[in-house]
Amino acid sequence: MNKKLHILFLCGWYPSRVYPNNGDFIQRHAEAVALKHKISILHIVSDENCSDTIEITSEEINGIETHIAYIKNTSNVILKLTLFWKAYFKLLKKIKPFDFVHLNEIYPFGIFALHLKWFQKKPFIISEHWTGYHFLLSKKINFLEKIISRKIAKEASFLCPVSNSLKEQMESLNIKGNYNVVPNVIDTSLFIPSNSKEKNYTIIHVSNLLDKQKNISGMLRVVKQLEKNIDNFTWKFIGGSKEKYQPLIDKLNFSTAKIEFINHISHNKLITHLQSSNLFVSFSNYETFGVVMVEAISCGVPVISTNTGILNELKLTDYCRIIPIKDEEKLLNEVLTMYNLNKTIDKEEMHAFVAKNYKKEIIANQFSELYFKALNFNS
Repeated sequence: MNKKLHILFLCGWYPSRVYPNNGDFIQRHAEAVALKHKISILHIVSDENCSDTIEITSEEINGIETHIAYIKNTSNVILKLTLFWKAYFKLLKKIKPFDFVHLNEIYPFGIFALHLKWFQKKPFIISEHWTGYHFLLSKKINFLEKIISRKIAKEASFLCPVSNSLKEQMESLNIKGNYNVVPNVIDTSLFIPSNSKEKNYTIIHVSNLLDKQKNISGMLRVVKQLEKNIDNFTWKFIGGSKEKYQPLIDKLNFSTAKIEFINHISHNKLITHLQSSNLFVSFSNYETFGVVMVEAISCGVPVISTNTGILNELKLTDYCRIIPIKDEEKLLNEVLTMYNLNKTIDKEEMHAFVAKNYKKEIIANQFSELYFKALNFNS
């Protein structure tokens, strides 16, 4: 169908003045869907610098009407819940009549989605990205949250995790629903191959650099072992400072490896770093998708990843190697294999693969089809 709908993106995460990069993958989903439909964003976030109890901002960002409520930070749970509900109703008054709800993150914003379905007859689908459903973390989800999440999922027209592995993790928690996997968006107009390379062989890792998930310490130990086999190489860690890793760095006492820690950077700067690298490494203990890995492939950069996230579900043997979690010896061997690889990797083929599966137009079409199916089901 070519009908243009007005979709309310109900977002538990979204970039804001408090967290400029939080939920940027949801923003990319919204911008993709905006190619076909009108989008309005509703997001609420606590802000310790809030000038009033509730502060509302409404602005157009990248063609999307973005409505964010900032609420004064409080440790009083009842007051916080009250403020969130007040902010929610204030934001609804700002938003023009809409046809459909696209919920991002089941809990707790799914409670608002239930309200809209029960009292305004607005059907909804759910996009889910949360790593908290992983079995290593799901024990922290309390009983009440599980019950509410199952109810929200059951009421949704479609439940759209970003990968099959996330779908399986959610099902293992008895979260039942009409599952339809829709992956994250990769901007293939920006992440393109380049012939520009660093002077040294350069390996890159991009993340929040949280050791519990990303295993930065394990990669640093591999860097030390790699010094025995490769002269003058660079390993870049992008997304945070090296302060908490300085004791380990001092202990490892690198001699020839050049280690760079770079704080969070813009997408445009990230593209340059990816394009000029020889290899991307993800050594995570768990992932739901792993956007930057696919962005690297889109730039024509081969990837080594643990068997987590979306790459674990793809057959990309020429330019993607999957290794066991926490296996430092295997990571070392695969880096050496890629370093010594004589075969020329087809960068354009890599980019074309990503464009075929993850570009904005593809994701927009997938969501649009689900919107119309849901509206038909509920008409």
